[in-house]
Amino acid sequence: MLRFEEVCFGYGRENTISGASFEIGDGEFVALLGENGAGKSTLLRLCNGLLKPTSGRVTVRGHDTATIKTSAIASFTGFLFQNPDRQICQNTVYGEIMFGLEYVVPDELERRGRAEEMLGLFSLDGRRDPFGMSRGERQQTALAAILARRPKLLLLDEPTTGLDYRECMTIMGIVSNLNAEGTTVFMISHDMEVVADFARRALVLSGGRLIGDGRVRQIMKDAALLREASLLPAQIPALAMSLGNGFSDAFTVDEMVESVERALLRRACGARAQ
Repeated sequence: MLRFEEVCFGYGRENTISGASFEIGDGEFVALLGENGAGKSTLLRLCNGLLKPTSGRVTVRGHDTATIKTSAIASFTGFLFQNPDRQICQNTVYGEIMFGLEYVVPDELERRGRAEEMLGLFSLDGRRDPFGMSRGERQQTALAAILARRPKLLLLDEPTTGLDYRECMTIMGIVSNLNAEGTTVFMISHDMEVVADFARRALVLSGGRLIGDGRVRQIMKDAALLREASLLPAQIPALAMSLGNGFSDAFTVDEMVESVERALLRRACGARAQ
């Protein structure tokens, strides 16, 4: 689906991204992690041609982003900005969803059907003015407009920033279901709990360089790597690492409960043996 080959990019003389190489396959759910200023948003914009590499090569579904039109890439990718106000441009929620569909769905009846589907999925009122809604509702409106086009690759830049727990779970639940149906997801997130709950693989960026790539449960327990990237693990992996032997495999709440139960059982057996 997506491939970076020794990609470099800089806004001036210095590179913001230096020698990034990785590949994301169809249907993966990958999180991009790193400290503020690591180059995460820049890297995400390289994925769909909003930015072109100064050297190296980026291909999306086999298309070189340096030679294919960005509008052509947009026909099968969706990009959610961290700030929804950067992409909302219509005066009603319904109009916002329909706006993007006009360029990819020629049949008006189908466009209306998709818009109504998204309004129902996000429980949105299509008559409302997006700019009079809460930030969470605007974020959901922007995502609804993207998902109505049914992208094969979904690029998310901090999709849960500024959302309350309910709004966060609504958005991530929808994204997770789409991924289960085959949509490839590449997501920047500062929320390690969200990453632990939803992503299966993580890339770690620091100072514009890719320093880690692996399963989320492995990345979360690599103390040296996290320290280098100025990151903290999610709560359960952090607790598991602090408890040490007997708990090191725990990654979820259920796994931690099982580890505690085993530890209590071992203690009880030891007490009886004495």
